[in-house]
Amino acid sequence: MLTDTTPDIYLASNSPRRRELLDQIGVRYGWLAADVDEARRPDESPEVYVLRLALEKARQGLLARGERTPLPVLGADTIVVLDEQVLGKPETPEQGVALRTALSGRTHRVLTAVALADGEREATRLSVSHVSFREIAPEEAENYWNTGEPWDKAGGYAIQGRGAVFIERLEGSYSGVMGLPLFETAQLLDEFGVGYQRHW
Repeated sequence: MLTDTTPDIYLASNSPRRRELLDQIGVRYGWLAADVDEARRPDESPEVYVLRLALEKARQGLLARGERTPLPVLGADTIVVLDEQVLGKPETPEQGVALRTALSGRTHRVLTAVALADGEREATRLSVSHVSFREIAPEEAENYWNTGEPWDKAGGYAIQGRGAVFIERLEGSYSGVMGLPLFETAQLLDEFGVGYQRHW
């Protein structure tokens, strides 16, 4: 029998942003490690790539979960795409500034895939958002890197942080750009009979 502290799902992610978003809709969850090879396969489209990674994370989470519980596992992955090129996560100041320069004054896509699996069935959803940046001066790009926020984030920015000042227009899902599209996530939870919105 579930208690108030018993999770409804496992989250195969260490992302604090995804945890915050699950908290936002009242989902009880536990954490599982889900290390997967994130290399993109030859001729793999961005859509297929991000959906595959989300599903592989959910499957890896099932392996970590083992047989101790039947609870489903949620996996997610986010990528930033500019001119069909998948932009990585910057790890150096040079990479961070280069990403700001590439995105400056342009519109890019943010694709976030979510997958839910319980060992007997699997389901996925894809969120696609279009984000338009204003022009970014070189010194702004460097100063932004120095805040520490862009490091290890898809596309090198955080919509929920200081990076929001660069965004002129967003068409799509704010939570999807943040890392977990709540509309699509709720669809999967409904499909698997998992409750949410307990804070209402």
